[in-house]
Amino acid sequence: MNSHLSSQAQSILSTPFPMEFTAGAHSAVETCLRIQPEEKVTLITDHATAAIAGSLAAELTANGCRWDGFILEELAPRPLVDMPDAVLQDMETSDISIFAVNVQRNELHSRMQMTSVVNRRRMRHAHMVNITPQIMCEGMRADFHQVDRLSQKLIEKVRKASYIRATTANGTDIRADLSPNFKWVKTSGIISRDKWGNLPGGEIFTTPGEVNGTYVVDGVVGDYLCAHYGLLHENPLTIEIKENRITTCHSENKALEDEFWGYTHTDENSDRVGEFAIGTNLGLERVIGNILQDEKFPGIHIAFGNPYSEHTGAPWTSSTHIDVVGLQFNIWLGTPDGEEHIMQDGRFLIHA
Repeated sequence: MNSHLSSQAQSILSTPFPMEFTAGAHSAVETCLRIQPEEKVTLITDHATAAIAGSLAAELTANGCRWDGFILEELAPRPLVDMPDAVLQDMETSDISIFAVNVQRNELHSRMQMTSVVNRRRMRHAHMVNITPQIMCEGMRADFHQVDRLSQKLIEKVRKASYIRATTANGTDIRADLSPNFKWVKTSGIISRDKWGNLPGGEIFTTPGEVNGTYVVDGVVGDYLCAHYGLLHENPLTIEIKENRITTCHSENKALEDEFWGYTHTDENSDRVGEFAIGTNLGLERVIGNILQDEKFPGIHIAFGNPYSEHTGAPWTSSTHIDVVGLQFNIWLGTPDGEEHIMQDGRFLIHA
């Protein structure tokens, strides 16, 4: 046992885990975060994610870096009202943080307290919200160098585009006019000090200037609704958007329709398109009912609410953020030379 570790860190390190997690954990530590032996890491987890945290702790120990670990239930009642002070204080002395936690309803505020420290200190941060064994064995095994190459090619193209248009066979027909005032951000899984990222990674995103049209959610919805409603192939959610705001939404699943409408009307900007994104994780073959991985699935996903203004430059905010994921997109970019077709039936026409 590593005697220099705190009791919670020792508990995490001693947690058994399937060997199938090792490749994904190694990718997180060595490829995505590129942790150096002289650096310090804060690892944050909970009881539900103990085995995954154990695999990450094993890789941190093998790396030789200094690290400390925290189990949220040992520090505060769940759902969290605030991120525990012990976690935030340790982050103040770390270069890198890893958040591998099964989040609960109404905990977004505590996560924003954590990412506020990340942003202020420009830490490399891996956001592994609701990470599961399946994701450790699928999305975390992607070739993140290839995902990064594709993401870089795409971001160079969209930065020159004036709009993005997208359709699907199931009825999506949407146009996002882009604002030169808002930045595009790449979170390909290769995490830098410039922008913390979800793991598994694989997307580029911006805050759109204005979105109009119909978006059919036949994949998944985000936040805690994802675990509750799962895959939406059978009962899609159709969202009508005008001038960046939700005007109506409809689903045969009335409980989903009502809960989504309530969530997106929490505050004055909860119904506003805050994120317009393209998923780029080429290692994913299907959606699985987990937003952490599914929002990286190749195609267009959007989110209503918080626009990550500290990264995009959007001049507004929201206390909520919920992603929606559709499937099998056709995507065109509006360029000075006309429309460029970049995806057909869910397949990129750009090679990494």
